[in-house]
Amino acid sequence: MKICLLYASVAIAAGLTFVNIYNSLVDVQSWGSDIPASIITSRSYFKVYNPGLFFKFFSPLNQVVALSCLILFWKAAPSVRLMLAAALLFYIFANVFTFVYFYPRNSILFNNDSTMDRAILEKVWREWYRMSWVRTGIVMAGLTLSMFSLHRVSV
Repeated sequence: MKICLLYASVAIAAGLTFVNIYNSLVDVQSWGSDIPASIITSRSYFKVYNPGLFFKFFSPLNQVVALSCLILFWKAAPSVRLMLAAALLFYIFANVFTFVYFYPRNSILFNNDSTMDRAILEKVWREWYRMSWVRTGIVMAGLTLSMFSLHRVSV
C-alpha cells in the first residue's frame, strides 16, 4: 500500500509539471500575443474558471501525499527519507512561490478592474512567463526526487 501512495505522489507531481509546461507553452503565449487585446480576451475567458483552480486543488494534494510518503517511508533507507523530505520542500516552495510571486501578477493581468496600461501589462506578462519556467523547474526537481525515491524502494 505504501508503494501505491508513492506512485500516486509521482503521478500527481508529474501532472503538475506537465500542466505547468502546457500553461507556459500555450496559455501564457496567448496572453501575451497582442497586449492589451489578448489580456482582455483572457480576462473574459477566465471569468468563471481559470488554471489557478486546478493548482489550488492539486498542489496542496501533492503536498499532502508527499508528506504522507515521507511519514510512511521514514524508516526506509536514509537516502530515501532525505529525497522524500527534499521533494516535499520543493513542492512547498513551489506553492509558496506561487502565492508570493504569481498571485500579485495574476491580479494585475486578470482582474477586470486592473490596469490596461500596455507597458505595465507587457512587463508583468514577461515576468510571469520567465518565472513560470522557474516554477516548473522547482516542481520538476521535486518530481525527480520522488521518482528516485520510488526507484530506490522498488529495487
